[in-house]
Amino acid sequence: MANLDAVAQNTPVSFGNFVLASASQVSLGSTGNAVVSLPILLGGLTVGGSTSSSGQVILRRITVQNANANVALGNVSILTTNDGNTSNAVVAATLLSNLTAVDKFQDLTIASPYAASTTINGYNTQALYLKVNTAVANATVDIKIFGDTVSG
Repeated sequence: MANLDAVAQNTPVSFGNFVLASASQVSLGSTGNAVVSLPILLGGLTVGGSTSSSGQVILRRITVQNANANVALGNVSILTTNDGNTSNAVVAATLLSNLTAVDKFQDLTIASPYAASTTINGYNTQALYLKVNTAVANATVDIKIFGDTVSG
């Protein structure tokens, strides 16, 4: 049995709104598909032989923060595939209008069906991918994806 005096001994299953994926100092300097890969649970989401035997997570919040400059003219999407196909959007093209200074943050709107009823399944993807639609020269941000584990 786990020692109850240490949070570090718990797993993501023990918490709500756990950080499922993150990346620091992500460049917004050029446009492109899969500018950064955001491995779910650090690549530890189970891949089974089907959706029913694979791990699942529920997305709750995606935050862009810690910009090194004004990135308000930047535009990004987050996809379940690295090919730029916007029909696989977890976050549709979004202007980072709140990120006007280094002490600002912006929560991105999670797209349907992931916002309401559909999990991200390890059978379909092991990572989410940032697509930069409109670049901001010499700009970087941090991205954190929060959610719940259904099964690892």
